[in-house]
Amino acid sequence: MQHFLLSAKARTLSLKQVFRMGEDEAYRIFCELRWPETEGEAICPKCGCVESYNISTRRKFKCVACHHQFSVTSGTIFASRKMSFTDLLAAIAIFVNGAKGISALQMSRDLDCQYKTAFVLAHKLREAMALEQASAKLEGVVEVDGAYFGGYVKPANQRENRRDRRFAINQSGKRQVVVVGREREGDTLVAIARSEAQGGEMIAANIHHMATVHADEASHWDMLHGRFETHRINHSLAYSDNGACTNQAESYFSRLRRMEVGTHHHIAGPYLHSYAVEASWREDNRRVDNGSQAMMVVEAAMGSRTSRKWKGYWQRSI
Repeated sequence: MQHFLLSAKARTLSLKQVFRMGEDEAYRIFCELRWPETEGEAICPKCGCVESYNISTRRKFKCVACHHQFSVTSGTIFASRKMSFTDLLAAIAIFVNGAKGISALQMSRDLDCQYKTAFVLAHKLREAMALEQASAKLEGVVEVDGAYFGGYVKPANQRENRRDRRFAINQSGKRQVVVVGREREGDTLVAIARSEAQGGEMIAANIHHMATVHADEASHWDMLHGRFETHRINHSLAYSDNGACTNQAESYFSRLRRMEVGTHHHIAGPYLHSYAVEASWREDNRRVDNGSQAMMVVEAAMGSRTSRKWKGYWQRSI
């Protein structure tokens, strides 16, 4: 049976199509996804008035009621953008086409822009994805698991100088754990913590009390038995036993590890949550064609507020 990504159904948007459509059509797509309730007709973000003057020479609008001037990206995560709408749409198409992620360096080469521009843009898209998934409540059959990232300590050259890195005194203190809760045939939710037990508490708080939870043999998952119907699997004996397994959670970590090793090389530290959310979004939408994925990202970005974290990044304060 042919894999979905190899089928023609997975390919509904290409860079050739994006650049052929031109700036006007790309601009219209952003308008329609910003204001779907009026089919792309502007709504004032300040007073909510649906009547406005179109300042076509500047691609801006002026509200009839309060005279506030705004653009299609005003108040969104793309506020103060400098890239054209065609380039923004092309960047999103490139971003979603990377099954294991796309590096900012490659994006900067494809779009002929600075690395910093591509880096900030990619993180804005990840922030929009995170806001879209923030309210997820896991139900049904849920698998939970954790994996550690970052904090690598290079061993000494001489064997007699090496220390046991399993002890905290010989660690960097920068290691973090990504804990995932994943519905079977459903949503994925991630949490970042210092320990798997701490992250497990964060995930458990977002699981419906009637859900059935599957976890491995680690002792910190014992707390699940008092809150949910819980099934455990001992991975030293089997990967699956009578339906008990965490294979879907392991599938998520497989993608995240490949993003780390093959694409980004370093996803630890303050950016770990962003990459973890991106991997969960890709897992949840892995059977969606790339055109629909691109429109989902645009819609999430246009529905997000101006980024507090990334607005003005790398810009000098005057």
